[in-house]
Amino acid sequence: MSTLIFRACAPLIVGLMLVFSVFVLLRGHNEPGGGFIGGLIAGAAFAALGMAFGTDAVRRALRVHPTAIAGYGLLAALLSGLPSLFLGQPFMTGIWYETTILGSYLALSTVLVFDIGVFLIVAGTFTSIALSLEEDGE
Repeated sequence: MSTLIFRACAPLIVGLMLVFSVFVLLRGHNEPGGGFIGGLIAGAAFAALGMAFGTDAVRRALRVHPTAIAGYGLLAALLSGLPSLFLGQPFMTGIWYETTILGSYLALSTVLVFDIGVFLIVAGTFTSIALSLEEDGE
């Protein structure tokens, strides 16, 4: 399904999907969404890119193997639980760090690091599966 119109629109669609996936990831702390849904959207963006231009284009765009992305996500999710152990809390207890940068309030948390890890796990796994299915079709 690689028509001329689809190939022309695919870069714009992929870019919008990736921006939206990051929006859903960051919005997930207070409203529906988060790392899992954001990762699915990012994986679907790379699958659409693969349908338009082939799997080699996706591999060039990623620059890192999708299973390595999932591995880095697993590492980030596991490491997000360590700060709570150092503070005498149970493993995976949410820790927040609040600061002011250039007069703007910023709250960082281990929960966000965990969600980013889940995002990377899902996006990497979904992309890896999509690439293997598309390679079988070629």
